[in-house]
Amino acid sequence: MTIEPSTPVLVGAGVASRHCDDPADGLEAFELMVEALESAARDAGCDRLLAQADSLRVPRGFWQYSDPGRLVADRVGASRARTYLAEIGILQQTLLSDACRAIAAGEEHIALVTGGEARYRALRASIAGCEASETLQTDVEPDVTLRPDDALWDDMEAERGLVMPVHFFSLIENALRFDQGLGLERHRDEVASLWAGFSRVAARNPHAWKQTAVSAEEIRNPSAKNTMLAFPYTKLHSAHWNVDQAAGLILCSAASARAHGIPRDRWVFPLSATESNRAIPVSARAQIHRCPGVAIAGARALDLANRCKEDVDHIDLYSCFPAPVRIFARELGLGFGRPLTVTGGMTFAGGPLNNYVLQATARMAELLRRDAGASGLVTAISGFVNKQGFALWSSESPCEGFQFADVSDEVAAGTQTLPVVGEYRGPARVASYTVIYAGADPAAGIAVCDLPSGARTLARTSEPALVGAMLAGEFCGRRVEVGGAGELRSLDSR
Repeated sequence: MTIEPSTPVLVGAGVASRHCDDPADGLEAFELMVEALESAARDAGCDRLLAQADSLRVPRGFWQYSDPGRLVADRVGASRARTYLAEIGILQQTLLSDACRAIAAGEEHIALVTGGEARYRALRASIAGCEASETLQTDVEPDVTLRPDDALWDDMEAERGLVMPVHFFSLIENALRFDQGLGLERHRDEVASLWAGFSRVAARNPHAWKQTAVSAEEIRNPSAKNTMLAFPYTKLHSAHWNVDQAAGLILCSAASARAHGIPRDRWVFPLSATESNRAIPVSARAQIHRCPGVAIAGARALDLANRCKEDVDHIDLYSCFPAPVRIFARELGLGFGRPLTVTGGMTFAGGPLNNYVLQATARMAELLRRDAGASGLVTAISGFVNKQGFALWSSESPCEGFQFADVSDEVAAGTQTLPVVGEYRGPARVASYTVIYAGADPAAGIAVCDLPSGARTLARTSEPALVGAMLAGEFCGRRVEVGGAGELRSLDSR
């Protein structure tokens, strides 16, 4: 097949990982990004690609750099590269999709995408009673800053105590369990078994932060090292973002790849990418356990690539917690009898804030190069499954070039929402709930409640007996009484 000169191809994929207990031996975040891109250039077999880059895209992390792309570009010699910074709330897949679209349109010839964190270094410095230094950069702005149009949560959710990702994802998890009709114990067993399988994949991934398999029992049951965070999640259900990791990807046109002598067996082709960028807060979703955006965007990505789900050889479902994996699998019609991760997931492989999709894409490229003719699906979310992204990759070139679609309007039309009110007193029914912990002890219960009017509210309680009831048995579907200021005051029979 003749490959059009403007066809985007991934020619270099690199990762950087430092596990230094002495913070003085570690690198700061932008230095890890540099290391990852230099590794990607070696992977492509052409160091010249970095200096000739037209653009350099970075997703926002915990660091304070005002334009990390410029720090990285200056270090790798890409002084003419246009820098992009994607703020929190922008899909990580957007950076890859935009780079591919710019290349396909002839606007760019070589594009770099990188991101990373150095939180393990910062953690070790804190333990040692010192501070991990970070390059001061406040007076430089990116050429382009991508900012979300919608908020990922609303003020009332924060007022009622939903302030951490684990709080939101546990709400989603409990709603999913109730819809599936699983009892609490069976549900805990199934989720722990799923995550134990992810740990076994991480044990075989040379880039994983943790390369030791963990048993389902260790994941399921709280312990001194595996504390409860928010019911039903323990620490071993949660993304592990205190890592020193980065990923670097080099995309270019087929013409540039040929001109730089990059062997054809290094080329990995983006077939299609889709995004849904309509952000709906968790409490406003009529069906908290569902995600129409996954079904719509996933089906469109497969259709654009002329694939069906059975054709996809390797899959990586976004894995900050079990809930998104389980929702994606359900909406896409994927069974749990096949691997649903290529990295081992964010608990075990590591998940630098707002950068995991780049890590997964780098690993996917490795696997596709070894598996001639294979295709791979990498998924993305932003927020609490507020936004969804898909990318299909293959070692074979696409028949019709790279395809992209934004399905946000279609998803918005197909997603039912409910108004969320703050001031309410009276009866309600629990749509979902969680119990948040302070150390080893349950501290408060938070419930999303359906009202007789068809609206929603959020209610909270710290009353020990009621919190205990939320842990002891299924609380979704229960009738409750909501008092002033969103107080969950009493429990009636079903």
